[in-house]
Amino acid sequence: MSWDWDYENEQWTKLPPYLKHLPLFTRHYDLTSKFFRMLWALFLKGLAYRFYVRIKLHGEFHTVAKNYPKLIVISNHASHLDATSMAAAIPFRYWPDLYVTAAKDYFFGNPVFDFFSKHCLGAIPIDRKDKKGEAVKLILTLLRDLPRMWMIFFPEGTRSKDGAIQEFRRGISLFSMETSTPILFLYIKGNSSLWPKGQLLPSPGRLEIYIGPVCAPCETQVIHEKYTNWVREIDPDAEIREPV
Repeated sequence: MSWDWDYENEQWTKLPPYLKHLPLFTRHYDLTSKFFRMLWALFLKGLAYRFYVRIKLHGEFHTVAKNYPKLIVISNHASHLDATSMAAAIPFRYWPDLYVTAAKDYFFGNPVFDFFSKHCLGAIPIDRKDKKGEAVKLILTLLRDLPRMWMIFFPEGTRSKDGAIQEFRRGISLFSMETSTPILFLYIKGNSSLWPKGQLLPSPGRLEIYIGPVCAPCETQVIHEKYTNWVREIDPDAEIREPV
């Protein structure tokens, strides 16, 4: 694949530092990122999500990965555990193609978080105050141009305060329909009780992660309806707020 970027000119040198770890702008897979991602994987899979928070996975990712090299992976969002638990559940062999959308002001707000977000999460920074749509353009370009990519995206936009599944924002249909990218449903059960919004640190316990169907690109309301109908089948007690 050939890129339109000329790495020797000012297009590259003037890029904001928080973008230079992303695959669209790099000539090769960064060895620093690979090393720290491996350490992060060992910590997540071997310690954090094995002894402190235990994950019970319903389903398997190998068939999904074989049939869908490019996906938007969505889940309910009620805890800071969500993105890392999803990454811990996904086999490490798929991590080079795994990226997480993350709020730039929070996950790239200081040098420690910045390093962690770049090299451990492979985070795509979303500037929530960006009125020019640069983050949207960046994600659309990545989804169109990369041959393999799993992008973790939380369609609710922010963590639920009470654990109830909220209304989906229109970004999910925009990214999916504009790039013809299918959507993989995941559901995390127990996230709100282990680390609710406002609690400083997570409590020990068990998370259940369900791998659901793959949805074809469609309108946001249809995605929400399909997702919540599937969640009701596997967890009748799940709280769901219907779109207004």
